[in-house]
Amino acid sequence: MSEGRSSGENPKSWLSRLTDAWSGEPSTPEELLEMIRDAAGRGLMDVEAQRIIESTLQVSERQVREIMIPRGQMIAIRADDELREFLPTMIESAHSRFPVLAADNPDEVVGILFAKDLLKLILDVRAERLVLKDFLRPVFFVPESTHLDKLIREFRSKKSHMAIVVNEYGGIAGLVTLEDALEQIVGEIDDEHDYEDDADIMIREVGPREWVVKALTPIADFNEHFGSRFSNDEFDTIAGIVLNAFERLPEKDEQIELERWRFTILAADSRTIRMLKVEPK
Repeated sequence: MSEGRSSGENPKSWLSRLTDAWSGEPSTPEELLEMIRDAAGRGLMDVEAQRIIESTLQVSERQVREIMIPRGQMIAIRADDELREFLPTMIESAHSRFPVLAADNPDEVVGILFAKDLLKLILDVRAERLVLKDFLRPVFFVPESTHLDKLIREFRSKKSHMAIVVNEYGGIAGLVTLEDALEQIVGEIDDEHDYEDDADIMIREVGPREWVVKALTPIADFNEHFGSRFSNDEFDTIAGIVLNAFERLPEKDEQIELERWRFTILAADSRTIRMLKVEPK
């Protein structure tokens, strides 16, 4: 009898429990997670493999509305915009795909524009007279209640990387990308166009009592860092708090004071704010 084991015990080995999984056990997701964590604890898989497996199991429980880019933060193009009007926005955002809205109805997405499709126009002297609809790709719509495992399957079947999210009334709720979905499994996927080199740093101290804050910083994280008490009942990010206080889209270098803090707009576009400087009043 092994040391530390009572005579009445007959615990299953991890391999036996894995075999049981194929024969109907475990019977609940919780039991499966317990088995995976036990395997990791015994050194049968590394921590990263455990995290990916757990994230994969949890994907089926999460919905598109939890990870989508809200409509107010979408970078979109109007179908009647001219090249010189939207090209600066495309370059500044460094995105590869852009929703195109109907000229007479901002609630209707008529297609997706790929930035690479415009490369052929670089040497075309007629580029100023392009017909945008000639470059549009089909739109892929998903309800905001769609679960992420189904979303990933839809992306694969449609060979698409972007979907427009619609609410229960058929209105535009936002957009979601394949990268957004995959990040729920493998973690943050940084690329050369993410904010600066430290894409995962939302709040950075740049001087004595001075911070640069990404506008998409969750309010809870902001409050924890600064000891503030902003409510997250109506808004999810500090951008929502600042925009609500301005009651309009502020421009670069504009300031506003809220609670004990002074907010300065460091980066903004025609749709939302991107970066803030935060200082005590």
